[in-house]
Amino acid sequence: MARVDVVMPQMGESIAEGTLSRWLKKVGDEVKRDEPIFEISTDKVDAEIPSPTNGVLAEIVIGEGTTVPVQTIVARIETEKGASLAPAAVPAPVSTAAASAPPIAVAPAPVAPAVPSPVVHRPPSSNGNAFEDRLRTKSSPLVRRMAAEHGVEIAALAGSGIAGRVTRKDLVTYLESGAPARAAMPAGLPGGIAIPMSDAHAPGATAWPGDVVEPMSKIRRLTSDHMGMAIRVAAHVTTFFEIDLTRVARVRARMRGDFEAQSGQKLTFLPFIIHAVVATLKRHPILNAAVNGGEIILRKRYNIGLAVALEPSGLIVPVIKNAEDLSLSGLTKAANDLALRARSKKLNPAEVQEATFTITNPGVFGSLTGTPIIPVGTTAILCLGAIEKRPKVITGADGEDTIAIRTCAYVSCSFDHKVVDGADADRFMADLKKTLENIPEHGF
Repeated sequence: MARVDVVMPQMGESIAEGTLSRWLKKVGDEVKRDEPIFEISTDKVDAEIPSPTNGVLAEIVIGEGTTVPVQTIVARIETEKGASLAPAAVPAPVSTAAASAPPIAVAPAPVAPAVPSPVVHRPPSSNGNAFEDRLRTKSSPLVRRMAAEHGVEIAALAGSGIAGRVTRKDLVTYLESGAPARAAMPAGLPGGIAIPMSDAHAPGATAWPGDVVEPMSKIRRLTSDHMGMAIRVAAHVTTFFEIDLTRVARVRARMRGDFEAQSGQKLTFLPFIIHAVVATLKRHPILNAAVNGGEIILRKRYNIGLAVALEPSGLIVPVIKNAEDLSLSGLTKAANDLALRARSKKLNPAEVQEATFTITNPGVFGSLTGTPIIPVGTTAILCLGAIEKRPKVITGADGEDTIAIRTCAYVSCSFDHKVVDGADADRFMADLKKTLENIPEHGF
């Protein structure tokens, strides 16, 4: 009888651990090669992990809600159907992280709850270049950002992760212990002006009798951290334009039949918007920029993030890399593919990184417009409202005004006023409006 170990995969070069958020199969279930058997969460992405072989799930080693280092055995598969199954016991986890549910024991025997390792101050090594020091301080990007925000030196903490790596829960535990932490201040910020502390220190609400209390899911906690950080690091301002998309609608209607027959892809308004945004960003590079201390980085790649709503709740932003190199057909395929795999949790970490500009589309839910939060590492985000027919005043060739039915949408742009001036944002939006309202009859 052969048994195959199922391990926690490494979902990115800088990721050394993952949280097993949910088992999709139970002990005794038959599984097929490449069939998803469990879900994991990292600070980059949620993903379904496929079975490495055909067989029967013989043993679950790691329970739901447990965080373990990569390559840790989480289950075993018996490759001969009908083989005896080992009792499924859940050992104490190596480290514990916030998840949608507490660890669940699969075996009938009760399992003592895991106690996270205490986090204590310890001095860093003499030069910080020792292997253990490098491994310990190479925490996840989320933990590094949180530590920088609170002025905490990761190397001075003892974590509960692999080789003493500091996990998110370790850092939160340390901050909630009342340990002193300075508020991070960007270079050039006048003394006495501090960035507000994170939501971990905000006063919490008290549940009343009859209320239902639900733990945040892993992705909700990550979204909370990311959005809280993003609103603190950027000086948010939003500008609003109404764009007449009648010409785009006409071109789309004419292209739609042949396009969908040839490509097998549904042609929406979104690829037209993305194409126009990329062309406009090339003429207004400050909207495609990033900030590093006192420096502005003008990106020469146009990686467009697309905000995707998840069911039943959650948000993720997959990225179309090098969108400037894609045709309308290529943009359509890329956008549809990323959205589909985002909702089915099949994205890899690289596909949710390195956005230079983001588009969110709440209009699909009927929203007229919005004031979205700028993702960290970028200077602007575009919000596309509902596309609908409206009565508009049109001036004819003879100078007479008439009422006409036009296909329009309110489009907003939130920008970081620390880097982008209002005039620059408005010029970008005016240029985008002109580009979309004057699309060639044959399309882009």
